[in-house]
Amino acid sequence: MVCIIRPMKQKDIAQVAEIDREAFPSNWSSFSYMSYTQELGNPLAYYIVACAQERAKTQDAGNTLKRKLGSVKQFLSRKPSPGEKEYDADEDYVVGFAGLRVILKEAHLVSIATRDEYRGQGIGERLLISVIELAAKLSASIIALEARVSNKGAQALYKKYGFREVGIRRAYYSDDGEDAVLMEVNTIALASFQSNLQRLKQAHSKKWTHKFYSSW
Repeated sequence: MVCIIRPMKQKDIAQVAEIDREAFPSNWSSFSYMSYTQELGNPLAYYIVACAQERAKTQDAGNTLKRKLGSVKQFLSRKPSPGEKEYDADEDYVVGFAGLRVILKEAHLVSIATRDEYRGQGIGERLLISVIELAAKLSASIIALEARVSNKGAQALYKKYGFREVGIRRAYYSDDGEDAVLMEVNTIALASFQSNLQRLKQAHSKKWTHKFYSSW
């Protein structure tokens, strides 16, 4: 499998909302569709999706992605370059997504999720790597997030990438009143952090047989 990580588009909203409802059923409502539409128009919000290509040729997929996405400027503008075509159908099966909001030097990881049948395949971790890289490209130095106190697996993954616990948000989750652990990493602009991130990214690539491509 080839997994392409690219900017979220309007046509992805239905699939992203579906993943959202699957991953967070107690918090989901029909307004999720409207919310994601609004987020795509929010100049402070940046969403990416992971799309599975079961039968794609690895080299062709990578070259096509580079041609289509090009640069950070294209990502930020969310406008296709002249002559750019829509993605092929095989590229459009969204299996995961992640979202950031960035204000000045601080980024907030709004959400990150994958489809149930694609969990345990490294997609969530690669999305985390991608949003960290994106935050750095947007000149953020801090990333903050909330995780359920009971979600030890997610907390362990975040700690692996340098996040640390900085507080508790009491009764943060409205569905059951569970507390949230507030986690933060404030060193993403440092060369040492970026070097370690690349080491973790390489280790991730070696662990999984399917290929990941991301570019903006």
